[in-house]
Amino acid sequence: MLFSRRHLIGTAMASAALPQAAFARTPTEITWEDLIPPGLPYAEIIGEGEMDEANDIWRPIYDANAKKLNPSLAGAFIKMPGFIIPIDLSTDGVTSFVLVPYVGACIHTPPPPPNQLVFVTTETPWPGDKLWDAVWVTGVMQHDIKSTEVAETGYALTAEDMEIYTW
Repeated sequence: MLFSRRHLIGTAMASAALPQAAFARTPTEITWEDLIPPGLPYAEIIGEGEMDEANDIWRPIYDANAKKLNPSLAGAFIKMPGFIIPIDLSTDGVTSFVLVPYVGACIHTPPPPPNQLVFVTTETPWPGDKLWDAVWVTGVMQHDIKSTEVAETGYALTAEDMEIYTW
C-alpha cells in the first residue's frame, strides 16, 4: 500500500497534536522489600558485625546475600519512597545522593546492606532545604554495585521526577 505525501503529512500533524500524556509511562510503585530478590528473607541479608572502637561505631559484616539484587528491577521504570543522604551538594541543591529506607541510615547507624540502598543522580537539583523530607523518586532502576563515601549501594537510578512523599 502506497501512502501519498498528503497522507503522511496529515498523519504526522495529527500525532503531533495528541497530548503528551497519552505517551507518558506509568511507573511501578515499589517498596524497600521489593529490592530483595524473591524468596530471600530479609533476616538472611543482615549480617553480624564488629565494633570499631577507635571510631565508636558498629560495622556490619554482610554475607553474599546482601549483594543479591532483584532481577525484575533491572531496567524497570519505578517510583519509590525514601530519604536522602547527599553525595554532591551545592548551593543549587543535591544532584547525587544515596536513597535510604529510614532517617539516619548510613549516618547515625550502620548502613543497610547494598541491596537496600539506591544511588540516585538527577539533572534537576533537589533543594537543600528539603533534605530531611521523605521523597518519592521516579526513574529507571539499574543493578549497579557502587562504593560511595557513605556506603556500598546495589542499585542506581537516574531520577526523572522527584517530589515530597506524602502519607
